[in-house]
Amino acid sequence: MKVKFWEKKPAAKAPKKKKSFAREWGDAILFAVVAASLIRWATFEAYTIPTPSMEKSLLVGDFLFVSKLHYGPRTPMTPLQVPLTHQTIWGTNIPSYSDAIQLKSYRLPGFSEVKRNDVVVFNYPPEEQHPADLRTNYIKRCIGIAGDSIEIRDMQVYINGKAAENPEKMQYKYFLSTDQRLSEKFFLERDITDVIQWQGGYIVDTSPEKAKTLASLDFIKEAMLLKDEPGKGDAEVFPHVPSKYEWNKDNFGPLYIPKEGATVAITPETLPFYEKVITGYEHNDNAEVRDGKLYLDGKEANQYTFKQNYYFMMGDNRHNSLDSRYWGFVPADHVVGKAVLIWMSTDPYGSFLDKIRWNRLFKTIE
Repeated sequence: MKVKFWEKKPAAKAPKKKKSFAREWGDAILFAVVAASLIRWATFEAYTIPTPSMEKSLLVGDFLFVSKLHYGPRTPMTPLQVPLTHQTIWGTNIPSYSDAIQLKSYRLPGFSEVKRNDVVVFNYPPEEQHPADLRTNYIKRCIGIAGDSIEIRDMQVYINGKAAENPEKMQYKYFLSTDQRLSEKFFLERDITDVIQWQGGYIVDTSPEKAKTLASLDFIKEAMLLKDEPGKGDAEVFPHVPSKYEWNKDNFGPLYIPKEGATVAITPETLPFYEKVITGYEHNDNAEVRDGKLYLDGKEANQYTFKQNYYFMMGDNRHNSLDSRYWGFVPADHVVGKAVLIWMSTDPYGSFLDKIRWNRLFKTIE
């Protein structure tokens, strides 16, 4: 038989203190910021198209979702940053980051590699005033991948000696010769938004098909394609040595696109192609060029093996795009993600009722 002589009375628990209204809101905001930052970093991020370099494939006013899942998200290089910002704090010119700590970037596994004709968002490589992962975001079409040889002959891109497939809505510059003054409405009705009035007519960015239609109008004397001729070197075009390489935006290359693990000979002819890659993008601490020669750790190098892949990007608006033809290769660690969907599109020229381009909503990007 069990006998209880005494039983200790359980201690009374102090009532749980209720969170204040401000604390509840603070916790909710903190959770939302953390969740949004993780989603933005690892899955999808929203972007907008500010320039016409991809018209008419992508239009000024398109709002995009860019997938980080395709190529894999990058670990942050600049960890000291205000959440959900890029270069500056919203609505100010105050930097949103400190570059006191810079980390090596790693890319998590994705379910795809960068492919030819992918529309890619990347950090603008020549921009040296910001850390690599916070450089201005550009969007272009990947024309050549690592290991390809690219050439442009009379505006046609060739990859490894074969003519590449051209984007369906590719545009060039034309001069419309006319004595008449043409209104803004005339061009907007024909979906032509890049127009410069010039002596004797207008310079427009449009497709060959539309240029032919314009040339058939009675008051248009001619629609002349404004292209660069072979043999006329442009100092603004990569590698910026027109005395040696008579390249321009319409006649370019051939040029080998660096591939991880590939080795190239370093000669006075090839060094202009890969100098920026080796001294900048490859993170070599002791690489320099002196008197037209490459030195690594103080020793002259006659060959070089690349540490990462590179890509060649071009805009679909071929004569109105600042792209790889002007500044060279895009390193793999500058690639942000793949543009996959237009979720909203607003027309800067539209009236109140026509401001939204309804036919572009939730349109996949090709």
